[in-house]
Amino acid sequence: MDQDILHCQVFKSEFSKSVGVNWKSLGRHLNLTNDCLDIIDKDNLQTQEKAYSMLRKWLEVNINPTLEELKIALHKIERMDLVKKVDELKNKKISVALKKSYIKTYEKVDELRPPLITCASVNLLNKFIDLCIVDAGDVQIDILNVYKVKQKEMKQSSYKPISYNEVFTEEKSLLLISGIAGVGKSWLLRKCLLDWANNQIWKNVDFVFYFECKILNQYENISNVKELLNKFYLDFVKDLDINNHNIIFMIDGLDEFKYLDDLINNSSNTKYPIVSALAEIQKYKSVVAGRVYAIDKYQSVCWECKVHNNRLTIQIMGFNENEIPIYIEKNVTADKKEFVKTFIEETPIAKAMASIPFYLSSMCKIIATSKQGEFSISTMTDLYASIFLYFLSNHITKNGIPIYKMMENDSYKQYILDICKIAFELFVENKVIFSKEEIQKLFHEFDKVKDKFYGFIEKIETHLGLYYQFAHLTVMEFCVSVYAYNYFSGKDILANKKLTTCLSMIFGLTNTSQTKFLKFLANLNNSNQEKIHICNLIRDSSSNNKNLFIECFYESQSLFTDEIKSFIDKRSWIIRIYDKKPFYETSCENYFVNQLINSGRTLEVLEFDHESTLKNEEKALILNCLINVRIVVFYRPIKFEGWKPNNKIESLTILISTYLLSRDDFEENLRPWFNFCDRLNLSLHDDINFMKDIYKWICDSNVKWLTVKYRNYTFDSLEILKIFLS
Repeated sequence: MDQDILHCQVFKSEFSKSVGVNWKSLGRHLNLTNDCLDIIDKDNLQTQEKAYSMLRKWLEVNINPTLEELKIALHKIERMDLVKKVDELKNKKISVALKKSYIKTYEKVDELRPPLITCASVNLLNKFIDLCIVDAGDVQIDILNVYKVKQKEMKQSSYKPISYNEVFTEEKSLLLISGIAGVGKSWLLRKCLLDWANNQIWKNVDFVFYFECKILNQYENISNVKELLNKFYLDFVKDLDINNHNIIFMIDGLDEFKYLDDLINNSSNTKYPIVSALAEIQKYKSVVAGRVYAIDKYQSVCWECKVHNNRLTIQIMGFNENEIPIYIEKNVTADKKEFVKTFIEETPIAKAMASIPFYLSSMCKIIATSKQGEFSISTMTDLYASIFLYFLSNHITKNGIPIYKMMENDSYKQYILDICKIAFELFVENKVIFSKEEIQKLFHEFDKVKDKFYGFIEKIETHLGLYYQFAHLTVMEFCVSVYAYNYFSGKDILANKKLTTCLSMIFGLTNTSQTKFLKFLANLNNSNQEKIHICNLIRDSSSNNKNLFIECFYESQSLFTDEIKSFIDKRSWIIRIYDKKPFYETSCENYFVNQLINSGRTLEVLEFDHESTLKNEEKALILNCLINVRIVVFYRPIKFEGWKPNNKIESLTILISTYLLSRDDFEENLRPWFNFCDRLNLSLHDDINFMKDIYKWICDSNVKWLTVKYRNYTFDSLEILKIFLS
């Protein structure tokens, strides 16, 4: 590195400008003879030219010149300003070299699978589609469902987006980036690296050091930041004191860090030194990306660090809605574009997942290579199975044989089981990146067939060695689900806590529809006669999570058996319509409520906490619930045309004390509900001035029991309310 800097034209020119009249004195201390210096003096007119010639001569006669020699000489002539200048120029050169390294590594990237137009590497910046970035503080996520958030799209329209420039132009002391799997976090980080390398962002940052947690897992004995940098960036940090520079650490895939719990708990007794290294990074400016649950845990630790006085947590919501057609334009051949757009627009699951880059990329390829009417998906497991079998048919075997024919061949079944076994064994060990030796322990003939696995498993060549990983974590989780379903009983699956994130996919494989790809993956191993059924979840007392049940019930497309009815009847079921409710959750609940109502049962509670425009799927869910519901609760006023409860509502609660409505709005949107309830509970704004009208509307209805809260008074009968108003 010293040689590169000393012989750099920019360095020699910049240094020569600064030496001035001290050039000859410096030359003597660099062991140049007086005769040599006199010749330089005679041959050059300008002081800067003399200094430049002197420096060039020193480099010529010295076999191995170093920056340290130059600095020692500068110390002797008491030019400390130039010592500092040398360090600045050196650091600038190192920074430029690091930037060039990032550009070389990340500017051209291989797509996850060959795109429809070209099979070559693509320029990341040209290919990059704007992502929807929002302030994570605005995103409300149910903690009970946080481990299942990978399957849920977010309603972008419910949040105020933040521009890329607003987030990244100025560096933060801490920037946390969360998002579900495949939503584009890694893409975004690599775009940031390229933008910094091209001097587009973070212009005052000297060095950015990028680490992937799946790689760090292999180096558990690294104990501090210095060792970490020496391991991964030795050519750039040798003799560099990072504490004297403005640096940013960039950590990708926090959820993939094996020792995350130790890091979160700030465990001083950890057996793994790498935890201390990542804890030390918290003292520096950093950008950390990971799945929602990991970032949620991590920020509670970082928020206590006083260093981070300028911090921000953002969430990536996938592609902006108006960017999805742009992606299709860039990636789908002209004759298929309209077909792909129409399919995604008219298929609920496809439309829901299109904002997530991984799913959109996969669906574009599958839809475009399918005949009209040949491809359909109704659940998330359908989508996973379609992606998996598309991989197998188009990028592994490449034989053009229809999938149903392929799956009649036992060798293909065994291939799938082999790849799923590798996924399962490594997943339960919390390994998302692994060595050839680790695979060979599970699959002895890996060397003979490893080329066949590429597509599901990809090879990563780094300066630190050769590694393997699944092409995408979601693909790995689906393989895990297929293996668990085919080899383990329902009891064993539910007992294995490692399979929590895969449960809905495992139950999805129980869907018996003969029109789906699922049937090819659900019967790979006939030896397991005790495969999981939705009733396993009912009987498992540790899985008494109603949201999980509804999700698994939907994925399996189950019907109400006697056992399910008994389970349903022992619990109260609540459906809540709220802002930012993911489409996937709405789909699951719609399916469940349909089954519930069609079986002659009553929904316990329907709650409204929604202020933006209702989506069609939300309206459908409300109408299904209103067929037969006991209790309805409003937390906000709601305007919804076309509703009408089929049966009497036992109790109607309207809690709108923070909303000042006009008389007309109240009469239009809330009064009609009075006619469908026996019990009415009202909590009203103190400044409502049409209480006599409300009294009259209640009198004209069939309400039998009443509670009204107004101006710190509680009225539990019409008579008492009448006295108050008179």
